[in-house]
Amino acid sequence: MVQFRSRQLAVMATAATLLATPGFAAEQVAAGPSAAGPTAAGLWQKTEDGKPVVWVLVVNNGSTYEGAIARTFPSADDKPGDEICSKCVDDRKGQPVLGISFIRNMQQQGLKYENGNILDPRDGKVYKAKMSVSPDGRALTVRGFWGIALLGKDETWYRLPDASMASLDPSVIAKYLPNQTVAAKQPATTGTAKAPMRKASATPPQAQQPQR
Repeated sequence: MVQFRSRQLAVMATAATLLATPGFAAEQVAAGPSAAGPTAAGLWQKTEDGKPVVWVLVVNNGSTYEGAIARTFPSADDKPGDEICSKCVDDRKGQPVLGISFIRNMQQQGLKYENGNILDPRDGKVYKAKMSVSPDGRALTVRGFWGIALLGKDETWYRLPDASMASLDPSVIAKYLPNQTVAAKQPATTGTAKAPMRKASATPPQAQQPQR
């Protein structure tokens, strides 16, 4: 399975605390279980050593689900140019990694999502992918692979509370949740240094190549 080459996008190991915030869940982002069961829609976090490395926003587009890199975090492994998908060959070529659509065409079958694909922004490669939601709606297991799913490896992300949406970049909200009202991020105070944007090298769980 696709292993992220940079530390900030390594396999998530620690669950985020689920603090449901009433009033925000909507058609595109249904956070947590509902009468019909939980869905993949919502905000998910990957961590390493108890620290967040990336947030992923999953939305329901009607017939399929899509995932976008919603927030990135600084890392010593970041390299110049990592913040742009310069090697993408489709409509995502040259797009910033922050806000890029890197999970596409996931078709829901109960708690499972199949026939999707996941992008590696570092080299522009697109892998087959599948994912599943835990019965309690708190965990999302993602698998990227070459050929067949047996050649991949699972990664687990954990759901964030709806209140976390308020800390996302406005451009991400505008692109993926245009009908949502989310508290705007506070602008930087005059004279205060702006926090550096993490040069994300977000990549999908890498597929294991079959031995020859």
